[in-house]
Amino acid sequence: MTTESVRIDKWLWAARFFKTRTLASDAVDNGKVRIEGERIKPARNVRYGDLVQIDNGSSVWEVLVRGLSDVRGSAEMAQKLYAETEESIVKRQQEADKRKFFKEPGMTIKGRPTKRDRRLLDKTNQ
Repeated sequence: MTTESVRIDKWLWAARFFKTRTLASDAVDNGKVRIEGERIKPARNVRYGDLVQIDNGSSVWEVLVRGLSDVRGSAEMAQKLYAETEESIVKRQQEADKRKFFKEPGMTIKGRPTKRDRRLLDKTNQ
């Protein structure tokens, strides 16, 4: 859809940052989405060239709006709606590397930890 502006919650959903529009709207309400560093409401319109900071839970994105749509299409179409900034790409790659090399102490335990497992976990966390 070609328009001059689109609601931010619809755009986030169409650009596939969130699985549902409700999740996108909740993220905007909770301050996880900002335009030009400013906290916004779900009804706020997004326009071409806006800088949007998005924390979708798993990663933090900083993107420039390159297209507008309020209809969810293919992933290929969704990627044309934004361009990620260089700083954001570097930051996300660094975070991915940290997660890749950090081993969660409790990952080796299957199910609920026993008393012995708990002591070992506490020992490694000190």
